[in-house]
Amino acid sequence: MPFAKTYKRFIVWRKRHMGDRTFLLLLSVMVGVLAGLAAVLLKTLVHATNRWLLGFNIPTFVGGNMLILVYPAVGILLTILFVRYIVKNNIGHGLPSVLFSLSRRGGVLPARNMYSSLVASTLTVAFGGSVGLEAPIASTGSAIGSNIGRFFRLNTHDVKLLLGCGAAGAIAGIFKAPIAGVLFVIEVFMFDMTATSILPLMLSAISAATVAYFLMGSEVQFAFQVVGEVSISQIPYYIVLGVFCAAVSLYFLRVTDRVEEWFSRRCSQAQKAVIGAISLGVMIFLFPPLFGEGYSFLTELLNGSDDLLFEHSVFSEFGGYCWFALAYLLVLILMKTVATATTIGCGGVGGTFGPSLIIGGMSGYFLCMLSNQIGLPEQSTANFALVGMAAVMTGVMHAPFMAIFLIAEITGGYALMMPLFVASSVTYLCVSPFEHHSIYARKLAEQGDLLTHDKDTSAWQLMDMRKLIETNFVVVREGDMLSDLVEAIKYSRRNVFPVLADDDKFLGVIHLDDVRQIMFRPELYDTTPVLSLMRDITEGDIVRLSDPPAEVVNKFKVGNRYNLIVIDDDGYYQGFLSRANTFSAYRRFVSSLSEE
Repeated sequence: MPFAKTYKRFIVWRKRHMGDRTFLLLLSVMVGVLAGLAAVLLKTLVHATNRWLLGFNIPTFVGGNMLILVYPAVGILLTILFVRYIVKNNIGHGLPSVLFSLSRRGGVLPARNMYSSLVASTLTVAFGGSVGLEAPIASTGSAIGSNIGRFFRLNTHDVKLLLGCGAAGAIAGIFKAPIAGVLFVIEVFMFDMTATSILPLMLSAISAATVAYFLMGSEVQFAFQVVGEVSISQIPYYIVLGVFCAAVSLYFLRVTDRVEEWFSRRCSQAQKAVIGAISLGVMIFLFPPLFGEGYSFLTELLNGSDDLLFEHSVFSEFGGYCWFALAYLLVLILMKTVATATTIGCGGVGGTFGPSLIIGGMSGYFLCMLSNQIGLPEQSTANFALVGMAAVMTGVMHAPFMAIFLIAEITGGYALMMPLFVASSVTYLCVSPFEHHSIYARKLAEQGDLLTHDKDTSAWQLMDMRKLIETNFVVVREGDMLSDLVEAIKYSRRNVFPVLADDDKFLGVIHLDDVRQIMFRPELYDTTPVLSLMRDITEGDIVRLSDPPAEVVNKFKVGNRYNLIVIDDDGYYQGFLSRANTFSAYRRFVSSLSEE
């Protein structure tokens, strides 16, 4: 085929005339451009559809827009049909699958991921699903990078790096924030910031942001200029904001878990869709700012206008009452979390990146309004909203630097750096004792499938210990005599002999050194049971299949043992783990993780 021949010629030409490093940098720019185009396409489609749908208004006798009750159901239905009959695979948040790919699959993502999250999230959010587009776009960019790397036959390390370039480009393209895009990959994907990785990531992020600027102007997502200076006397207020945002972050994490878990227990997809669509429609009908991503509503708050707070709302007649507006805003903070989890749980596709920003903005705005209302010194609601965005994102995503620099780049300067650092640090310190990982990584961490910055810990965590179990030991049974043991010694190349019950449950071990003096005395062959020759063993000599790798390693180190007996949770013998083989496998695994 002509394409196959051209492809092979290019690969040969490239290897002869272009260094690997140069080629990787060129590909990082290509990945950034494609990720930026994907971000622009997704945002344009969703925002245009949102504006068109909200242009139709059928009021009810209590106010509000009747169509808002229907739109989310349409979006959920279209998304479910697309996922079931075209993608034929679960999509979910998208980013956990990217993290799993980095940890377990060498950065390999299916080609369908280059479009599946893009289309599915468009259908969900365009019709009012209360989720974000950032995670689907980052997942799409990651898949673009992964597949381009594999197409050009790059090694595993470079494929992973291009995957990260795609994610960095996607975030940079959405927010015109290249530094935040790079920090997103470093903190959320847990990439090492080295000379080898930082330049491709930055080139990809800058390329994507440039594409977004060129096609959509300066306000890719939303933009705001900080007005006024921040003084040292305001720091206590931002500390309080950090504590409040920590509570909001924990609420967000707990509620999303509970709601999604509740939906996962439903009997069928039809049940989930019906319950979710009705619930979501009612929530959005009562609280219209929950419709879609919510950035237009957040922009209004940042600009000091709460016109969208009660637009098309059944509560619009109460909009003039300040305390009612405060209560309404607090309910919005609580309900946005429920709406996000409901959208995802019932079959919609989207992420929690955007909702954490929206909830953070509302949290800061609410706390500042409350402070001003009770007579404390006047504070800037816009500044509090922006700092709240960074703080809640820090608590939810465990990415403080990304959150801080994202807000700094959005505002076009660093006037808020001090309060951003204060509030984000306080939030992180308050949340981390309760949640050790980000919303994307915690389930993978529980399953032992998470690659972290600590490569030593990650190596032990990610290694498959089951593959290291040695089974070439000759066993003897509980009813055997010394003669049977001598026969086993003839055919064994090992010095240890496990003793098993008739049902294969483990009883103990016999070491060759312990029987060397009597094995040549035939008169003892039929009078000495093997059970009397077993060596005393302790829990330190045994590991179970369910034991975490760290515990296995600790037993090797503390007891200075050369072999550990492996049994399952019911006590059945599985084999042995050798100290030498286990640590050799560890060294190979670490080497594969750090190819710098």
